Amino acid sequence: MAGTVETDASDQNVGRENLIAVDGVGKTYVTQDGRSIQAVASVNVEIAKGEFLSILGPSGCGKSTLLMMIAGLVKPSEGVIRFEGKPVTDPHGDAGVVFQDAVLFPWRTVAQNVELPGEIRRVRRDARVKRSLDVLELVGLKGFETKYPNELSGGMQQRVSIARALSMQPNLILMDEPFGALDAMTRDQMNLDLQRISLETGATIVFVTHSIAEAAFLSDRVCVMSGRPSTIRAIVPIEIPRPRPIEMMASDEMGRYVTELRKLLDHRGG
Repeated sequence: MAGTVETDASDQNVGRENLIAVDGVGKTYVTQDGRSIQAVASVNVEIAKGEFLSILGPSGCGKSTLLMMIAGLVKPSEGVIRFEGKPVTDPHGDAGVVFQDAVLFPWRTVAQNVELPGEIRRVRRDARVKRSLDVLELVGLKGFETKYPNELSGGMQQRVSIARALSMQPNLILMDEPFGALDAMTRDQMNLDLQRISLETGATIVFVTHSIAEAAFLSDRVCVMSGRPSTIRAIVPIEIPRPRPIEMMASDEMGRYVTELRKLLDHRGG
């Protein structure tokens, strides 16, 4: 039922094994003129294995910074992030990252783009080719293996990006506004496909979005961030079983969650 808000990281995911622990994490940048700008302040959250967690917050609040710290691509200024109990100090190999832009190499075919992480890690060619075929089928692109990125729509390019992130079978997938540039109909279909992929793979997904409805529809829980310097204002469990049909976006039950999340985002205190 909407209205349940978690605020204490210590009692989240009771009875579930955690994959990620974010403990007192903050990030401060120093500008060229020597000023310090605090982007993220004292974030605490635990993320369970197999969970779909969305990060929702105002523009410029540090959502992407937090995601990149979890990925090990940005180092925290304070606090620690642990992955399977070990501190994250560098980019770790058990995470796939999907950005807002698909970031595909135009001279490589769809299959070759998906195989790239395997090439970098020197996976045997037959193994990485088989894996690329498997994940392309998973994301609905069977038959497009020999196409080039400029032959695909924006939504199809993002499917290739997701397939590439899945190619090494990571336990963790980090997604930074991956559907932000898509039209509404394509975005709805991508939401359905991502939900299916999440359930079929069992991967933990951390998903940054500006869309309140998207966060509510996809997630097990939604982290609502404050303005900069951002911290977690509230964590809202979405207590609706998955899979969820797209029609649920217009339901009263989902509407109550959307209203609750919007109120938390509109909150000006703290």
